[in-house]
Amino acid sequence: MAQLLDRLKESPSQTAGPYVHIGLTPNFCGIGGVYATDLGSTMVNDKTKGERIGLKIRVLDGTGTPLKDALIEIWQADADGLYNSPAELRGAADPNFLGWGRCPTDMETGVCAFETIKPGRVPFRDGRLMASHITLWIVARGINVGLHTRLYFSDEEKANAEDPILARIEHRVRVPTLIAERQGDIYAFDVHLQGEKETVFFDS
Repeated sequence: MAQLLDRLKESPSQTAGPYVHIGLTPNFCGIGGVYATDLGSTMVNDKTKGERIGLKIRVLDGTGTPLKDALIEIWQADADGLYNSPAELRGAADPNFLGWGRCPTDMETGVCAFETIKPGRVPFRDGRLMASHITLWIVARGINVGLHTRLYFSDEEKANAEDPILARIEHRVRVPTLIAERQGDIYAFDVHLQGEKETVFFDS
């Protein structure tokens, strides 16, 4: 006879609210003495290899209005396409590059800014090179489960055309929502949560 197993019920989800900032970026919230600086606020130093770039990212709701209480984390490879991770088996990543950053959006403009480097290309599972990209994780009021997407670069047309992930996106019209536009040394990127320009999101 089959044994009946009692299953625990999932805890109810709750919007991130203001507490995500208090817990993850206390200095930004005016809470001192937890960390000297908020974790993830600095990704590079004067010895980091690679092309220095800035990122300006906005999260837009269905009306095109920037969310002013979002928080974004980014992960990326170094200039040689290596990750700063114990799981990286292809070589040693640049020790002067963190490879991870965290930034809340500005409470007035809704923009968050990162100083980083342009990442190198990383191989896909089958060995084909993916285009240079940065992975984003986004939380905000009204988002119960963090959203996961990618940012590609507008001046990498050939690499973008060869990228196996971009080629698999069913709605090709949505691929431009993953492209950050270059403006001098800055790449500007908008994350659209809903509407005709909804950004492509990936499974976590």
